[in-house]
Amino acid sequence: MHSQVKTRQASMRRSLASKFIAAVVIAAGFSGLDLFLLGQPAQAERRTDHVFIVSFDGGKPSVMKQSKMPTVFKLSDDGATSWTAQTIFPSITLTSHTSMLTGVGPEKHNTLWNDWEPDQGMVKVPTIFALATKQNLTTAMFVGKPKFIHLYQAHTVNRFSLPSYESKAVATCAAQYIEQRKPNLCFIHFADPDGAGHQYGWGSKEQLQALADSDAALDTVMKAIEKAGIQKSSVVILTADHGGHDKTHGSRSPEDMTIPWIVWGDGVKHGFKITEPVTTYDTSATALWLLDVPIPKEFDGKPIKSAFDDLPEASASKATGSTAASAASVVPTSR
Repeated sequence: MHSQVKTRQASMRRSLASKFIAAVVIAAGFSGLDLFLLGQPAQAERRTDHVFIVSFDGGKPSVMKQSKMPTVFKLSDDGATSWTAQTIFPSITLTSHTSMLTGVGPEKHNTLWNDWEPDQGMVKVPTIFALATKQNLTTAMFVGKPKFIHLYQAHTVNRFSLPSYESKAVATCAAQYIEQRKPNLCFIHFADPDGAGHQYGWGSKEQLQALADSDAALDTVMKAIEKAGIQKSSVVILTADHGGHDKTHGSRSPEDMTIPWIVWGDGVKHGFKITEPVTTYDTSATALWLLDVPIPKEFDGKPIKSAFDDLPEASASKATGSTAASAASVVPTSR
């Protein structure tokens, strides 16, 4: 009976989420579920043309190291890594991801709830997708939880997709879009590790398997980047929103606050250990810096420049990016 109630509640949330996405699009002045962002190809010179941010929800470094994650460890070996990066407090999913994707701490973005709550509306500070869109870059989000709708600000994301909770489905959806559209800035969220942690415990065999499944999903994304022909002009950032202990998280404990931060790709040092402090909002600053998007003075985050080879202030654009005139599709969840 309890599982049936949970299933009905989850179904209701997904239905409401789908209706809310449609309402956002219609309120923006469009009919249907396709939103077109008008603009011209970005002319600015960039350090790289494509940045992919991949978040392993609940990805506690000490647990990830115990799991079978060959793709993550290959990117770590070939890139630059900190296994001691820090999230923000409270160490919960929506608050942390808001900092990750806006460059500021909770005291500035005030996103302190942790579920999809329509009455709260969108986050009140600009996301990196909004800032990138102003520079005529293409953006995309592929997520596994309805709460991420709060980060979907109108006219800022060319493709927002909530296909399923499972990482495999999220990766498949993202891979198709990457191959077809080659977005300049793309966020991909794998929810499975967090779900397994809450149900079975952090470090449980079930969570280890969920992390392994998410690693396989990451491999799908990496193959799509290669098939799209943009591997040499891409940077991939792997990180997490929080760790966990027992079957929960949210505290100031190092178990909850410590996250991975791995960067791989164009211009990244090989086999480099990042020793400077890294906080989750540095992800935003690093992504904008790489794409030559001005970093707002209000940002708490800073670019992690030590992870990169000595680069000029901006290298010539490799002209492989999509234009901001591509269609922005909103794909409601199927579960």
